[in-house]
Amino acid sequence: MSTGTNAEREPDGSDRALGPALVGDDLAVGYPATDEPVVECEHVVLPAGEVTALVGPNGSGKSTLLKALAGQLEPWAGTVTIGDDDVYGMGKKPLARRLGLLSQDGDLPASLSVRELARHGRHPHRGFLEPLDDSDHEAVAEALRLAGVADLADSEVGQLSGGQQQLARVAMTLAQEPEVLLLDEPTTFLDLRHQLQVLDAVRELNRERGVTVGVVLHDIAQAARYADNLVALRDGTPYDWGPPADVVTEDLLADVFGVEATVREGPEVVPHRPLD
Repeated sequence: MSTGTNAEREPDGSDRALGPALVGDDLAVGYPATDEPVVECEHVVLPAGEVTALVGPNGSGKSTLLKALAGQLEPWAGTVTIGDDDVYGMGKKPLARRLGLLSQDGDLPASLSVRELARHGRHPHRGFLEPLDDSDHEAVAEALRLAGVADLADSEVGQLSGGQQQLARVAMTLAQEPEVLLLDEPTTFLDLRHQLQVLDAVRELNRERGVTVGVVLHDIAQAARYADNLVALRDGTPYDWGPPADVVTEDLLADVFGVEATVREGPEVVPHRPLD
């Protein structure tokens, strides 16, 4: 696993550029209303060009850690770096050209078309009131394709299902062409079909572009299937980190999730009962 900007050899002998690693060191993260840190983490890394899932029960600090890594919640202590750059030392626009965040917050403007929504993702690349050029339109078209909503490009966002709206949000974030993509529970409230569509879009982006991905997921089975690495959090601190085959164990499911389960090869999780 790499922790810096890198390249990967393709089957045809060419090099595929990888996004930079996103690294947090000696982090203490809290909110104005909290007296103690919500997350304390000595070291966490989203390796370059890989998909890393943050997993854990409700209240374990997954979304808080993601916000800190995204430059949205400045840590009380510690540093966050994207490649060689300090995330909190960068301006908002330069950071947005390198890092895209799909959060749970914010309503979508119902009257915009899906294409118009995706165009908002190009704002970090344009000057004030500067019109979109051919490269912007190409980036939007590619984002719509990757997100699987090209056929909905002219549809109004307000007329879409919840799953389709989430895919439209994914397209807007992909249109930023980020080197690092962070997603906070992107499959919440979606039916299984749309959950898989969102995760497939993210995985395809990673494979085609080498984008570094960090995603908060509730479903550990989905996380194990789609991610190269898992970071399992318990009570605001990492419990374990590594490839799913190493991290997803019966002990972890008991200690972190409070569930008695059988773990089969894959890894496949077969839950049995909650533990007291």
